[in-house]
Amino acid sequence: MRSALLQLGEDFLSTIVFLVLFFATGHLVLAVACALAAGLGQVALLKWRAKPLDLMQGLSLALVIAFGAAALITEDSRFMMAKPSVIHFAVGAVMLRPGWMSRYMPPIVRETVPSNVLLASGYAWAALMFALGLTNLYVAATFSFAAWAWFISVGAVGAKVIAFLLQVFVLRMLVRRRMRLTTP
Repeated sequence: MRSALLQLGEDFLSTIVFLVLFFATGHLVLAVACALAAGLGQVALLKWRAKPLDLMQGLSLALVIAFGAAALITEDSRFMMAKPSVIHFAVGAVMLRPGWMSRYMPPIVRETVPSNVLLASGYAWAALMFALGLTNLYVAATFSFAAWAWFISVGAVGAKVIAFLLQVFVLRMLVRRRMRLTTP
């Protein structure tokens, strides 16, 4: 769990920098410039360590550059606020691939839970990502920056945590039920 949170933090570092600085200062140019610097710094650090650029980090940096430039040109922070939606849509599209969840499941789950349940669970995660992406666009377009900041940092993350806990509960229940039926 800790490594997953660290990975998320790395993938969304530039968005987090933008969010914190814009919320704290209200200064669009400063927030975008620091977000760009954070994204470019991540790439430089990876190059220095001779590590490959992860797809999500590359996508995140490209989006910061594109949306940051649009935000600076138009002087509208909503472009930066739309970036998480693009990432949610990209992740949701990847989650539409059947069987993507299998590699994340412990062997006992893969062996005891019916594959159609894991397939449905994977599609449910994809639906959640698309719903969060659309909701983010709506919140960014119609509400204040403070409301958007709350949604993206508490609402979206909270929805994923609740979905994860619900999935763990259901899978654990299915494993236990199967184990009781097979144990004499």
